[in-house]
Amino acid sequence: MSSLQPSPLYIFLDEGGNFDFSVGGTKYLTITAVVKNRPFSIHEDLASLKYDLYEEGRGQEYFHATEDLQSIRDRVFGRIASKLDRIKIHSIIVEKRKTGPALQPVESLYPKMLFTLLKYILNPDHQAPEKVVVIIDDVPVKRKRDAIEKGVKQYLSHAVPRLGDYQVHHHASKSCFGLQIADYCNWAIYRKWTNGDMRSYDLIKSAIRSEFDVFRTGTRLYY
Repeated sequence: MSSLQPSPLYIFLDEGGNFDFSVGGTKYLTITAVVKNRPFSIHEDLASLKYDLYEEGRGQEYFHATEDLQSIRDRVFGRIASKLDRIKIHSIIVEKRKTGPALQPVESLYPKMLFTLLKYILNPDHQAPEKVVVIIDDVPVKRKRDAIEKGVKQYLSHAVPRLGDYQVHHHASKSCFGLQIADYCNWAIYRKWTNGDMRSYDLIKSAIRSEFDVFRTGTRLYY
């Protein structure tokens, strides 16, 4: 038997859209997970890109798809696309106009979205990893942070008989390449759903394992 310990499964989460259910809010709300195991060679590629940008005279502190210039996005997506065999992407999409009033508060909707998303990632028909590490972009609003924590822990606690260990961490995305990759992947999926823009989506689609529109057929969110 090998003495090597199984590699922990890392899940990096990012969201798109907002929780404004008025006519001024976004049409969709998305949560996307980038799932991978160490070693993270793609992180090394992005660090190298940052140094390239420094040497070109650009002060790129971190990567954020919405804020980055298209020329930067092209180069980041190029790095991601070159390592798609090392990651899996899962996304859940909510068309907000189909969301009933009782489900709209962040304390109700977010835990259910995360519970559903994690069911796809940690499919009970597959062998469970020995350890799961979930890393989420830090948010300043306490009730939203609590809702995120609740959604993750409810599913992971539900899966505890199958899981050896799990951890949940909140970090600023600028400190974590995994979160920046999740931001880019979520941005590509969000653009597809909101604008029909397939340019970036097509670059990552081979790594997308699930892309679930929860209200497509009137399906309820899990639990």
